[in-house]
Amino acid sequence: MMLAAPRIPRRPSWRTARRYGVVTLSGALLSAAALALSGCSTGTSGEGLALSAAAHSNTSMAQTLAGSYQIVTLNDNRDLTFNQLLGINNRGYIAGYFGSGADAQHPNKGYVLVPPFAQRDFLNENFPGSAQTQVIGINDNGITVGFWVNGAGANMGFYWRNGRFHNVNFPTRNNASPAVNQLLGVNNADIAVGFYNDKAGNAHGYTFNVRTGRFTPVTIAGATSLTAAGINNRGDIAGFSTNAAGTTSAFLKTRFGHVTTIAFPGAASTEAFGVNDSDEVVGQYTVGTGSAAVSHGFVWLNGKFGTVDVPTAEGNNTVINGINDEGDLVGFFTDTAGNTDGLFALP
Repeated sequence: MMLAAPRIPRRPSWRTARRYGVVTLSGALLSAAALALSGCSTGTSGEGLALSAAAHSNTSMAQTLAGSYQIVTLNDNRDLTFNQLLGINNRGYIAGYFGSGADAQHPNKGYVLVPPFAQRDFLNENFPGSAQTQVIGINDNGITVGFWVNGAGANMGFYWRNGRFHNVNFPTRNNASPAVNQLLGVNNADIAVGFYNDKAGNAHGYTFNVRTGRFTPVTIAGATSLTAAGINNRGDIAGFSTNAAGTTSAFLKTRFGHVTTIAFPGAASTEAFGVNDSDEVVGQYTVGTGSAAVSHGFVWLNGKFGTVDVPTAEGNNTVINGINDEGDLVGFFTDTAGNTDGLFALP
């Protein structure tokens, strides 16, 4: 990850971030620095993530698969019971939120976390008048995307740009009730991806052009339900879909329309949440069903999987949700106390 003087437009709620000369930090050094500066980490930090996969021809990925990640647990101390880190850009800015949303004491509250990841660097981002907000995607232009929830429980997508929030809801008369619209990722061309649910509860993926306001459906042959979750700067889209037999698999759909199915061998389901410019895909796969189900994070490139598990995760429940072009990962895991902790990992 490159740490540099931030050039993202300031938000009214953002404090001025510390300035750095351009410098590349090793994963171990950055982990130690973040831990020392933050005062906001809980659980085990600065340890290696368990990672297993077959090596392949891509050198940088093969090195990662043969080694391990350095991790830092990053939690906003306003709710240490639940944090999720969901998106990361190439400047190390992280989108996420705290609060499980399970009750009035733990509402979803969005934030953007900036280096050096101290408690003061959790910068509030909540849609005006919302009951709950999740910030999910962030690009290098400072645009963020996510969704907000009103008092009736409806989900509505949004993007934030130049100090203003904007609603984004796919134009359809076949919405679920209450409505479900979410934006999940955005690239540097300001193209966002997301989905809406229809009246039958099936998801329909789409892209949204922030600059023009144009919506474009994202479809895959045979899918009865589809979520578009991540998009890279080439326009390649990662997500997941369910077919008529009820099987959920991840996919990578290139800008030319070529679709690659991503299904972890032996898993009950596979879901992709993020993709970088090398078409390195991240997400989760699930082993088992019902109360016996366990989730594992993964990285995938050129047909090869790497399983990413936090050793201290309860039952190895780990999810990788975002990746940048440096290969830095963000996500979350369940710790031994039953809390959900934000995860930041560097190769």
